[in-house]
Amino acid sequence: MAPGSEPGSATPAWASATFSDMSLDLGFRMHAERTPNPQSIKWVLSEEVVDAQQTANFQERVGAEISPLAARLFAVEGVVGVFLASRFVTVTKRDELEWADVAAGVVEAIKAHVASDDLGLGPDFTPGPALPEGEVVDRIREVLEQEVRPAVAMDGGDVIFAGFHDGVVEVMLQGACVGCPSSTATLRFGIEARLRDAIPEVTKVISV
Repeated sequence: MAPGSEPGSATPAWASATFSDMSLDLGFRMHAERTPNPQSIKWVLSEEVVDAQQTANFQERVGAEISPLAARLFAVEGVVGVFLASRFVTVTKRDELEWADVAAGVVEAIKAHVASDDLGLGPDFTPGPALPEGEVVDRIREVLEQEVRPAVAMDGGDVIFAGFHDGVVEVMLQGACVGCPSSTATLRFGIEARLRDAIPEVTKVISV
């Protein structure tokens, strides 16, 4: 999940049969990609599930009024996290389960969602609180938006700017980044190193 890392590997073997009839039934294509987090799989879709540039991260069950897609995915036994981006969904499972036990249910949930024509996010979904503004914050946002977030998204995660004070940048790790063994290294040697190089006012980056 680090900026500059390789994207997810090819579709896992268990996924091929699972997806065999989806493009014929629904008129869209999807495939699974592994992420650096062994408990998270990135499911790439050929159509948007949320608006471009929008993301939503759920670490507990939600109702359809907040996210019809997340509600369907959390109904699958073993699913403990759902991250929605424009054209991909990252699903996180319980540690003790194998993906072969969970994947079919995830695919059926996505299939049901696309067939329903429901939106990815419901009317009760609310974005995060307003964030600080200023020249330094604008430069931080620019680096995150143009360099960091696209790289992390390739591995099924996201990095959301949460604040800046006294030289410290606060970010929220989402999707496959949550619980990923390499997230600490990514934060320090990837995100923090890049921001400190580009913006002298930045001294540290922490996850909140």
